[in-house]
Amino acid sequence: MTDQPPPAAPSPGAETADIRISAAAAARIHALMEAENDSALMLRVTVSGGGCSGFSYGFDLERTTAEDDLLFEQHGVRVVIDEASLDLLHGSEIDYTDDLMAAAFTVRNPNATSTCGCGTSFSI
Repeated sequence: MTDQPPPAAPSPGAETADIRISAAAAARIHALMEAENDSALMLRVTVSGGGCSGFSYGFDLERTTAEDDLLFEQHGVRVVIDEASLDLLHGSEIDYTDDLMAAAFTVRNPNATSTCGCGTSFSI
């Protein structure tokens, strides 16, 4: 990853990927930005091999982007996804749930044919 400042606007092609950010996810990202006193923070969503279903989601807060990243902006927050992960996330919604089981970012992925019970891994 390079130390590039985040792009000022959503990436070209972001509309065709149809990534949605729920109001709950946006509220949580806003809260994290306030807690860190850093309006440049973005939520990075990744997909990697692993987990009990084959692929697993990863979430991290970052200030920089890489050359192969696409930026999505909704509800005043930014989500960044690398091209390889985006191939597995087309049409997904990034959400945030806070219930008795856990408080975490989640992905509603229409491409997943099965998911594990914890919701952090999936198969296609």
